[in-house]
Amino acid sequence: MQHKRKSIIINEINYWKKNRLLPEQYCDYLLAFYTEGNQPKEDRKDVNGKLLKSANLLFLLLIPMSVFLLYFTELSIILQTAFAILFIFLGAALFFYFSRKEIILHIPIITSALILLFYSVDLTAAFFPNQSLPLYINLICNCLIWILIGWKWRLVYLSISGGLGIVTVLVSIFI
Repeated sequence: MQHKRKSIIINEINYWKKNRLLPEQYCDYLLAFYTEGNQPKEDRKDVNGKLLKSANLLFLLLIPMSVFLLYFTELSIILQTAFAILFIFLGAALFFYFSRKEIILHIPIITSALILLFYSVDLTAAFFPNQSLPLYINLICNCLIWILIGWKWRLVYLSISGGLGIVTVLVSIFI
């Protein structure tokens, strides 16, 4: 077969494999057949693994960083809110980026939920000092958000956490 035709077929098979038009095993077989076993190995899985590990590490480090910004610095409420929005936006963006690749990162979801909880509790305490009813409402709203996100994305642990949070808040109110 002509070299030009082979390269066109190989590019087409790579396109099928990349866009998942055929199962990966079929594409690997066809590539091995048309390249006569001389195709270079792909390191894409290794790169994705390193990217996933670094993204998870980044978001695990955001929790202590946000606690530090909240409780150990004298930043204004506006600046704290800006950091909270930035951290939550990063978590959501990373989640949506990887969900399009059909990879769900659980660490950014959990981290974003905790940061949202920390900052919303801090804002509630700043705007309504020494009042427990707004704090309880805020906690229940956070737990409802967790339940809705867990239901929407089929994340059982988030739904369970939201349900247990609501039960805990209601028990603490009535006891």
